[in-house]
Amino acid sequence: MASTLIPEPAILTPVEEIMGLERSYLLQNYARYPLVLHRGKGCYLYDLDGKRYLDLISGIGVNSLGYSHPRITKVIRQQAGLLLHTSNLYYHEYQGRLAERLAQISGLQRTFFCNSGTEAMEGALKMIRAHGNSISPRKIDIISLENSFHGRTLGAISITGQPKYRKDFEPLLPGARFVPRNDIQALEAAFSHNTAGIVLEFIQGEGGIYPISEAFARRAHELAQEYNALLVFDEIQCGVGRPGAYFAFQLTDPVLLPDVVIAAKPMACGIPLGVVIANEKAASAIKPGMHGSTYGGGPLACRVALEFFDILDELMPSIITVGGYFRMRLTEMMHEFSFIKEVRGHGLMIGAELEFSGKHLVLEGIKEGLLFNCTHDTVLRFLPPYILTEQDVDRAMSALARVFRNAKPPEA
Repeated sequence: MASTLIPEPAILTPVEEIMGLERSYLLQNYARYPLVLHRGKGCYLYDLDGKRYLDLISGIGVNSLGYSHPRITKVIRQQAGLLLHTSNLYYHEYQGRLAERLAQISGLQRTFFCNSGTEAMEGALKMIRAHGNSISPRKIDIISLENSFHGRTLGAISITGQPKYRKDFEPLLPGARFVPRNDIQALEAAFSHNTAGIVLEFIQGEGGIYPISEAFARRAHELAQEYNALLVFDEIQCGVGRPGAYFAFQLTDPVLLPDVVIAAKPMACGIPLGVVIANEKAASAIKPGMHGSTYGGGPLACRVALEFFDILDELMPSIITVGGYFRMRLTEMMHEFSFIKEVRGHGLMIGAELEFSGKHLVLEGIKEGLLFNCTHDTVLRFLPPYILTEQDVDRAMSALARVFRNAKPPEA
């Protein structure tokens, strides 16, 4: 009788093993690219084989000072040996100091700390609802923009103006009203005495790097005051230095101050931290016991954020100049690559809109050692670290030109 041969188990590479484990055991809610990252230094990331990638997406706007920044690394090491977490039942050394810093740079008075952008959005939504309920039980409507993106929780997607994010979870929070960006007439028609708040991204990020006009923002401010509604600026992606100012609303002249601003991504350089910063009117809607966070505003995150703001003050001029150089180089590429329709953005928040879907170009970029992403199907989005130099931009443009020359538009 012939013996049965037992096949030897396949020998997997480390990359195959990591990808296989994730496919076997993780919730399959992410469409990941076939890249396993191992370490980072400055504006560059390295995979398991040591290949280098210039990072122009920075963890979707999170790694604001790149990787292994010596001052941030030093602070993390020091604080890890002292105190990582304490509940909000007690004080620690850094939360009050960070709140003071945020008040100074925002012009608002009070801060609530949480862990992420979508949690900050939830805090702002509760503030809006509590403010409305204090006036009338019918004052629940919240206005936001078509094409907006405000987070992944049920409350946040309720006011996200892209149906693809809402459809699988409906029915959602009642009272959401959506208006087209920069359509002042539609904005005026959306307001009523049942309006509790309006939420705006000064520069839409996930929606394709589209700024709102100053005239539209000022009319929103006027209507919010007229109807006693809270004006909230969502600066999770477009704020905290990225536009070349502390916040994108500060690009207006004179500065247009909201009732609430929310922020998150860049503040703690990869450690989770989100904030709701409010004036006294909005903050008074939240009474003791109405809202909270177990991890929000912990000593590690707050201390790192304080160090970040000290560094940001030094980097702000460079964000403006290097961001301008980045947009100029992209605009120059429009002469060679006619499928680039428009280049837009502020500071180091930049989008290049194409005539066709750009999703396949992300993989081509990885092959060339360049990391970026594609949002809203046709917009290549660049959110590089704030330490980016003009030399880095030149390297990026050379790689991107190769991507554009070698990659054909997807078949219809």
